[in-house]
Amino acid sequence: MTENLFEGIELLPKEQPVKQLFILLHGVGASAGDLVPLAQKFGTQFPNAAFLLPEGTSPFDGGGNGRQWFSIRGVTEENRAARVTDALPELLNMVSREQARFNILQTDTALVGFSQGSIMALEFSKAHDGKVGRVISFSGRYAKLPDQAPELTTLHFLHGENDPVIPVTHAHAAYERLMELNGDATLDTATSVGHEIHPSLAERAINRLQTCIPLRSWNKALEGS
Repeated sequence: MTENLFEGIELLPKEQPVKQLFILLHGVGASAGDLVPLAQKFGTQFPNAAFLLPEGTSPFDGGGNGRQWFSIRGVTEENRAARVTDALPELLNMVSREQARFNILQTDTALVGFSQGSIMALEFSKAHDGKVGRVISFSGRYAKLPDQAPELTTLHFLHGENDPVIPVTHAHAAYERLMELNGDATLDTATSVGHEIHPSLAERAINRLQTCIPLRSWNKALEGS
């Protein structure tokens, strides 16, 4: 585990070349180090992957030493989407730079977010369809529900049913909207789980990554047959 120039933490595989890239986005007021246990857990199942844990792009304006991707001071349902949109270019630049650094295809890149990090990842998939192959959203939500489903990105929603910060209803609403739009998504919830990356949800995310064939691949196979 080493400090990286992109102001975060990187966990690299023992053997090169890197075959997959996971970029993990922490929650508001937190830091890259908070997601190290999740990255290590994923790493046991994806030993040829690089895991990058960037720090939020600005200091948390709620106090303390944490970071944030966008300010939640005075945030409302009406202004949240604009704040995320303003924050996306820096995330896009970072994703593109790290894909080039490791020579990784977009389809072999995953954005993993928790809470505010999930908001960033989900909105990223709306703005830049196919720039990453997968988005894994823990305890997240859209800033604004999509009008069009990504065609080239698969989304996995994982949420605690007792989440008091971002209620699970947001995950259900996102999944239902994507199904209406013929999107490619999964939804897993856990009872008696709050606003956290619970081990059961982390295990389920790994299972989804290992077993879910993207809908676009199924459609291509069907067309070929």
